[in-house]
Amino acid sequence: MESADGTCVTVKEKVSFEAPSTEAGILTPPLAPGSDSRGITQRTAHATGRVPVAVPGEHRDSRGVESFVGSSILRCVSGHSGRGCRNLSVMTGFRMMSRLVVSATLAFAGLSVLSHGSSGASSEALAHPGKVVYPTVAEANLRRVQAASSHGAKASSFVLSSHGGLDGIEVTTGTPRVYVVFWGSQWGTQGTNSLGDFTFSGDPSGMAPRVQDLLRGVGTGGETWSGVMTQYCDGVPYGGTVCPTNGVHVGYPTGGALAGVWYDNSAPSPTTATGNQLATEAVSAAGYFGNKSATSNRSAQYVIVSPTGLHPDGFNTPQANWCAWHDYNGDTTLSGGAAPSPYGDIAFTNLPYLPDMGTSCGANFVNGGAGGALDGVSIVEGHEYAETLTDQNAGYGYYDNATGMENGDKCAWLTPGTPGGAQNVSFATGSFAMQSTWSNATNACAISGPIETGQNSVNDFSISASPSSGSVVAGATTNVTVNTTTISGSSQSVALSVTGVPSGVTAAFSPTSVTSGGSSTLTITTSSSTAAGNSTLTITGTAASGSRTTSYALSVSAPPVSAFSLTANPNYGSVTLGHSISTTLSATNTGTGSSQSVALSVSGLPAGVSAQFASTSITAGGASTTLTFKVAHKSKLGTYSITVNGTGSSSSASTTYTLTVD
Repeated sequence: MESADGTCVTVKEKVSFEAPSTEAGILTPPLAPGSDSRGITQRTAHATGRVPVAVPGEHRDSRGVESFVGSSILRCVSGHSGRGCRNLSVMTGFRMMSRLVVSATLAFAGLSVLSHGSSGASSEALAHPGKVVYPTVAEANLRRVQAASSHGAKASSFVLSSHGGLDGIEVTTGTPRVYVVFWGSQWGTQGTNSLGDFTFSGDPSGMAPRVQDLLRGVGTGGETWSGVMTQYCDGVPYGGTVCPTNGVHVGYPTGGALAGVWYDNSAPSPTTATGNQLATEAVSAAGYFGNKSATSNRSAQYVIVSPTGLHPDGFNTPQANWCAWHDYNGDTTLSGGAAPSPYGDIAFTNLPYLPDMGTSCGANFVNGGAGGALDGVSIVEGHEYAETLTDQNAGYGYYDNATGMENGDKCAWLTPGTPGGAQNVSFATGSFAMQSTWSNATNACAISGPIETGQNSVNDFSISASPSSGSVVAGATTNVTVNTTTISGSSQSVALSVTGVPSGVTAAFSPTSVTSGGSSTLTITTSSSTAAGNSTLTITGTAASGSRTTSYALSVSAPPVSAFSLTANPNYGSVTLGHSISTTLSATNTGTGSSQSVALSVSGLPAGVSAQFASTSITAGGASTTLTFKVAHKSKLGTYSITVNGTGSSSSASTTYTLTVD
């Protein structure tokens, strides 16, 4: 509601309703005394100027309008224009009124629902909440019980409809690209496993590689879990549910959805990051990956993964009943406000460290024991990925008008073994616990569906390195083949670059750019002074359609060192005047290099004693030789330490022989 000076004010009142009536199949609740056409009582109050804060059972739309379980409550954000209180006074027409009737009906039924209104961006776009949370297992079950109580058999059959899009974006067209950001130095020391996944010393449950393997596997082997999403498309009239013949469908992630990984350890991640900080990190990631235009972000989404023990946007706190959420940077209802982007709209997911909430966020939901400990990771990230595809700028794509649910919400935490229940899905990278998503085509939750291509002609490509890892000795060179593939549309020029090259190493492409479908050789050259260690090189291909990345794990080892030890056996002896005594000398390799020739000499001989080698040189690791001491008749009696020296091409050694003349 507006005050006299035009500002939005905080309005709260619990409303009591009589039983709803039904007319032409539409639930229509009676209006409470003093209420407006939506059955919502409003009062004029002093403007507080406070941005609304979500509480359990609450949904907040992009205007700051909220609704609560068991009551209808509106709150308007002070100072917001276009999507603020003013819109409430101008909503007219049967279509808008029917939506409001549904909203009021659900409020009456005791459901946590969405209040809809017009958008300053488009008169055809409903303003449902930008931030769409994935509830915990218990919360999802509670909502399902409430919905069943209110709607009976119809509760799960409301189809998803189009909501007009924002900035020309409704669904993800073209091949989906997912960029994963491990945010914060708390992740610890980075390593790389045999699959090329980033691993971290601060990841006790192994969540990081699981996320990467999931996204690398989606879209491989012709899997059809992703097919369900491809039935939705752009070009559908507002409120429509069926794609026209010229509609551009959600793209299939051929070859895998994972487009790049970044460990941003420039600073610790905030203990309780705001929505604005998460969105800002997503915008930074777009810049890091070279997606610096609205076009390059048209089919991109960014997953911001926080380390263990943190509470991004309130995750794992007494007030939170959710596991993750997705949104876009321009949502003004993000905690902390919208985040500006010079690169167009940025779709992103807040993916906290899910193992911190155990079974509440899906641990062992499908599989028992250690094998199911990360079930929730693949279920939750798969959920957010699928919802971003069909509602990229959250609130302007596909969702269910009756409940505000997106394609993943309608099938959240369905028990394995029941219709639409979660189950294991096989990708090229392994078997993953996944939830089903809503299919308008079957009017049910589906774990698989046909792959629709429609009018998809968006140019896209993939990039890979072969091999994906390698070892080189300091001072040597190794080569990597960088392959590109056209996965949709037409071929295009791809410029190649590489980052993460350690000191003392050079990396050069030949050629520096290719036409997608072609390959290039990356030559990695080290020097003798290059420090031994492991590093991850990020190889980026940049084209007009955007960028793709792949990684190469480089291990540099120190050059081999040729070293040896020298021994005398025995290393002591007694001899009388005028006689001689012998010992056997041998050289043993102690380094990592090759054997070397060792020249022999003696020092410290007493007067009257001479030394003679059977051979003046030997090979380390090879045959031994004999050293003979001869004592003259006039030598002085006593005990003497004689040093035997061995000198090789790269090292030297010595041993001592104790001679007693008596």
